[in-house]
Amino acid sequence: MANSVEEVIVSLSKAFNKIFDDFRGMYLFGIFLDGKMHYEEDIELVAIFDVEDKSKREQIWPVIGKIETELDVCIDLYPYTTEEFKADEYLYKEVIEKGVFYNKTGMKEEKNG
Repeated sequence: MANSVEEVIVSLSKAFNKIFDDFRGMYLFGIFLDGKMHYEEDIELVAIFDVEDKSKREQIWPVIGKIETELDVCIDLYPYTTEEFKADEYLYKEVIEKGVFYNKTGMKEEKNG
């Protein structure tokens, strides 16, 4: 199992940056916000791209599977554009209120205010 959620996020960020020029970062939300690893729980993430479509999803899922296998974790990833993310009102509200944003290099960004 991965040593930390950050290890998973950095691995995903590196992989996405190699494949996609339009990857902007990701939000962590859910049970893993406490910073601990939780056996048999999914790491819930929203990944932000400039373009999100079927072709991109077809490229994302093998990356997720590889990292899940290598780090022995389960990842529940929601790929969105910023506009699509904002349009998913329920998820957007939960993630923006409680989630943590990691930039495209996998570094945590602090909320302002």
